Amino acid sequence: MNNTYDAIIIGAGVIGSAINFELSKKGWKTLNIDKNPESGYGSTSASCAIIRVHYSTFDGCAMAYEGYHYWKNWNKYLELSNDHDFAKFVESGCMIYRTEENGYLDTIINRAKELNIPFELWCPNDIKSNLPIVDVHKYAPVKAPSDRLFGKHKNELLKGAIFFPTAGYINDPKLSAYNLQVASEQKGGKFLFNKEVISIIKKDNKAAGVELSDGSKINSKVVINVAGPHSHKINQMAQVGKEMNIKTKALKVEVSHVSSPKNFDYEADAFVVSDGDIGCYSRPETGNHILIGSEDPECDERIFVDPDNWDENFTEQWKTQVLRQAQRYPNLPISNNVKGVVSLYDVTDDWIPIYDKSDLPGFYMAIGTSGNQFKNAPVAGVLMSELIEYCENGNNHDTEPLTINLKYINKDINLKFYSRNRQINEESSMSVLG
Repeated sequence: MNNTYDAIIIGAGVIGSAINFELSKKGWKTLNIDKNPESGYGSTSASCAIIRVHYSTFDGCAMAYEGYHYWKNWNKYLELSNDHDFAKFVESGCMIYRTEENGYLDTIINRAKELNIPFELWCPNDIKSNLPIVDVHKYAPVKAPSDRLFGKHKNELLKGAIFFPTAGYINDPKLSAYNLQVASEQKGGKFLFNKEVISIIKKDNKAAGVELSDGSKINSKVVINVAGPHSHKINQMAQVGKEMNIKTKALKVEVSHVSSPKNFDYEADAFVVSDGDIGCYSRPETGNHILIGSEDPECDERIFVDPDNWDENFTEQWKTQVLRQAQRYPNLPISNNVKGVVSLYDVTDDWIPIYDKSDLPGFYMAIGTSGNQFKNAPVAGVLMSELIEYCENGNNHDTEPLTINLKYINKDINLKFYSRNRQINEESSMSVLG
């Protein structure tokens, strides 16, 4: 194997593979290294792969709406022949309940208007018309099932919801990463699996490659940390974490997988739902099932772990999420047959990712992305490739931050928004919603 590259990308999830694709298109000689056996094998494969366009921040919303256009034109973007097996974007739409806790989504409505994102305002009757199985009573604040008031309401209805038609989910997130791998390889990109990075090589106070657990060394002009839940450990190897104002941690997460209520085709007739009133998000799944995740309400414990030593078993959180969803869907089947996913998310202090350089020249980061950045993967590939070239051409991104034009929606975003040295963004939900 060649031991010299222009860029080594640590991690081959959907974002790491997208960065390879974008750099390869620019003529860079690239290599992704992953300790897993295949691309998209880690957090990517555990993702609910929701494609949504709503955020509370302008930059987050703009990037998500830009990302929608990549997924809408996925096959064309990859520049692959039609005989490949492609991940499919199921454009079901997305509904978000308007609650007192989320300010009745006034900020999100304003963001959508700013960016010309189509949306509909639904009253409770509209919600029931589009989702007949639903109970539209208010259950907030979100409670633990052990709370004596859990499942009770005061006979008050929710104000309504927003529906975004330009949203949905990817049917096979792991396949989307593999699509990017194949597309990268067509441009000359390389991938190395079942190999673990144990140190970052430095030369003349600059990142110059990596050393693997088998003792081999691979040299490169730049190294990019896209290691997901292991990002903190990779930063420690590069000795860049202490100076950063925003840090990352590995968070244990559980997604519940349950059957739809009887006599309703959830897979065909439902859509992505964000429900802050009960603290859950959900989407349809193959086989007329429902995937249910947590929106991280304050009453739930957040379990941060060592990504190399953690309990991969389900906890009571699985049942908690199902019972919460059953408040909204009274006929939801409740079973002791636990199905779903237990995985790790790589999260930052404010749940907004870091797309940035570091204090070590030649060492870059696309981290803190789990849970809410799958939708942005192709855009992140573009941003990181532009940022890396900008810095490697002698520009100082810290003092003169790079501004990128998002080509599909023709809006500019300043990448200082994703800086490692930003202050905690108070506009963030501080949750998986980002």
